[in-house]
Amino acid sequence: MFKFLRKKIRKAEETIEEVDKEEKKGVFGISERKIDELLWNLEMALLEADVALEVVEEIKRGIKKKLSGIPRKDAKDAVENALKETIKNILVKSEGNFFEGLKNKERPYVIMFVGVNGSGKTTAIAKLAYMLKNKGYTCVIAAGDTFRAGAIEQLEIHAKKLGIKLIKHDFGADPAAVAYDAIEHAKAKHKDFVLIDTAGRMQTNINLMEEMRKIKRVAKPDLIIFVGDSLTGNDAIEQAKKFNEVVGIDGVILTKVDADAKGGAALSIAYTIKKPLYFIGIGQRYDDQIPFNADWMLKRIFEE
Repeated sequence: MFKFLRKKIRKAEETIEEVDKEEKKGVFGISERKIDELLWNLEMALLEADVALEVVEEIKRGIKKKLSGIPRKDAKDAVENALKETIKNILVKSEGNFFEGLKNKERPYVIMFVGVNGSGKTTAIAKLAYMLKNKGYTCVIAAGDTFRAGAIEQLEIHAKKLGIKLIKHDFGADPAAVAYDAIEHAKAKHKDFVLIDTAGRMQTNINLMEEMRKIKRVAKPDLIIFVGDSLTGNDAIEQAKKFNEVVGIDGVILTKVDADAKGGAALSIAYTIKKPLYFIGIGQRYDDQIPFNADWMLKRIFEE
């Protein structure tokens, strides 16, 4: 996990590790030339790892500020500490407490999930339903992706395994009607949550984005969660931005983090779109979707 990002960061750090070999040892600060060289190498490394430019610039600013006046003899440790502290500050700003937002909310609590095809949205919904059920909540799932028969079947399999009610219509039905029926069922049966799946729309498809707006108008969701695939890197960030423009997203679930060697999306997405990263997917099992935690990710970026 994040091997590529870790390798690139280590390589950039070598810029400063060579400082004592090239410059006379002493108490004087690291030269501007060396800091600029480090920041250039670090920028290239982070961009190669799919870290968003906005985040790269924030990291560079933080490091330059922290290295100002550091004695050359302390250069190596200072660089790593500055990197860790700067990246941690970014990750902490990305943390979102999903369950904190549930307090004192009227039931049923309606959550609408958006994202493109192949992002792992349906599985992410099932994993969240599993988590909610284990915490004592009751759920209804709405099979709102009526454009793919396979999507309805996939949710049906998950719902049966989890023992959760699934509301579905025929293939090609109105997704907004499915959402409406699921909410009415939840109200009648006093369920706590309605989890609405939607078709995996490409963010450039205007007609399908209009359909998304219609679902939002009908369902009036309490929360809209964007589900992004970490393996797509900066594409996931651009997708999130577009969905945010169209329907307004409240938070993010990032999938397939366990398979992501680069790590740029996990580091960048929430900070870039200024929305909380609620959960990350780290495996195939239902319990392999965990709340995002800055310290957890920092450890995996810098672990040997």
